[in-house]
Amino acid sequence: MPLSARAGLDAVPAYRQGRSAPAGASKLSSNESPHPPLPSVVDAVQERLAGIHRYPDMSAAAVRAQLAARYDVDMAQVTVGAGSVEIAAQLIHAVAGAGDEVVFAWRSFEAYPSLVRIAGAVPVPVPLDADHAHDLDAMLAAITPRTRLVFVCNPNNPTGTVVDAEALERFVAAVPRDVLVVIDEAYVHFDRSASRGAGIDLFRRHPHVAVLHTFSKAYGLAGLRIGYAIAPTEIAEAQRKVAVPFGVTDLAQAAALASLAAEKELAVRIDEVVAQRERLHAVLTAAGWPAVRSQANFVWVPAGERTTELDELLHAGGVVARAFAGEGVRISSGSAEDVDRVEAALAASAPASDAVAALEEVSA
Repeated sequence: MPLSARAGLDAVPAYRQGRSAPAGASKLSSNESPHPPLPSVVDAVQERLAGIHRYPDMSAAAVRAQLAARYDVDMAQVTVGAGSVEIAAQLIHAVAGAGDEVVFAWRSFEAYPSLVRIAGAVPVPVPLDADHAHDLDAMLAAITPRTRLVFVCNPNNPTGTVVDAEALERFVAAVPRDVLVVIDEAYVHFDRSASRGAGIDLFRRHPHVAVLHTFSKAYGLAGLRIGYAIAPTEIAEAQRKVAVPFGVTDLAQAAALASLAAEKELAVRIDEVVAQRERLHAVLTAAGWPAVRSQANFVWVPAGERTTELDELLHAGGVVARAFAGEGVRISSGSAEDVDRVEAALAASAPASDAVAALEEVSA
């Protein structure tokens, strides 16, 4: 018998990284921070370079202690991983196995279905509603006796929409207690909505809630890979069993600690990203594209059949965005210069009035 890969992997699409940008172009495809690392973070990393011949602290005790104190939770409830992707994988492997089901909105974070299939479980995607937001009633209806986990990406990637506090509270209360609800808050720092459902509050009130955060976005540590979860103690213990040993490097841990100590500086940068996000939305709508109001560090344009056209228009203007064929384009909130470039690219070929009407119909 010839050598072959594990059965079922043909149904797992490889994760597709945001397209790289040629020299001089604006890379707005991966929701990265447009700001370079803070000097204090660079210094903290450089101080640890001489020790990279040693393994890191596998438990990331110093980082977990800081996070436990910040959120006033037991340190045993804090877990770390190589970015939010690995944390999501840990949570899936901790509660779901062969034949179990994992429910999530779709479209949402691109890695969810792949991570579920890799774990041997069954992904259950639930379409977003007409406003590109989570359809919580439909998600509740999708829960069966085989469901083990539900993801709520809030704000949602790639649409930037949020679930408000009252709706999320009702949803969590309605989910059976033997189903883990994971509130994925990778983009929470950019949310300026009046009433977003806060994951940590839900964690305190409900025994079946876990919260997922990352240092990649607002903290600007995407290249070092560190994320964390706050989860019920028994779930956190299971996460540590399925985690990649030594998955979070010593450099990443040093950068995370330095970032937590520099949050006032980071807050200024986050506000700048939010301001450019709002400007990006205004630029897109002024050019006739049906941009969705976002609470993340990107803007979603549900361009439908015109997705390729918009992507190519941006690319021709030196902007690399993230296109989802036949659905839309996600454009990260970059610097003021990046948004200037988006505006110039769109001005080169604004949609005609009949095309605008068609796009509005698609997004309605």
